[in-house]
Amino acid sequence: MINTTQKYDFSTLKGKPLALVVMGVSGCGKTTLATTLESAIGLQAFDADDFHCAANKAHMASGHPLTDSMREPWVKEIREHLEYLAQQNRSCALAFSGLRRDHRNALRVGCSTVRFLFLEGSRELIHGRMKARSQHFMPLSLLDSQFETLDYPAIDETDLLKLDIHMPIATLVDSVVSWLQQEGILQADGVK
Repeated sequence: MINTTQKYDFSTLKGKPLALVVMGVSGCGKTTLATTLESAIGLQAFDADDFHCAANKAHMASGHPLTDSMREPWVKEIREHLEYLAQQNRSCALAFSGLRRDHRNALRVGCSTVRFLFLEGSRELIHGRMKARSQHFMPLSLLDSQFETLDYPAIDETDLLKLDIHMPIATLVDSVVSWLQQEGILQADGVK
């Protein structure tokens, strides 16, 4: 059960701020989890989709997946934003596809403690979620290309927690908090 009244101390290694990157294919619930983490544990949430240029959004809205060269400036801008937040000593939760390992590596900035939350679920469940949502530029027709583009997280990506999206959001948040506490990143106020 999410305890929204609990306050947490983001005591990270070497005093670095925390950047939680909520990743997965479109429709898996990245933005939902990032914004829930914002209210549950006090992280500033933002969505990588807001960093897409108008041309990229139009390209996807027309049913075409982005190429790696189209994604590169987007990933660079997000990295720069994470570096800026770190310089301000601000922790955050970022909803970001992270489909390519190279893109995940680009966000592993040394000025923050970066952790990835990989939301995984069946194509059928995500298809149903995408079909039910409105007001989003990503069409349902691109779901297969998202799965094809995904570099499934490797065993050596030890800064990553896999989460089953079949679970309720409260369970996912509890899993994240427990993991961060086990990692020594997150502590409840007054707990040493």
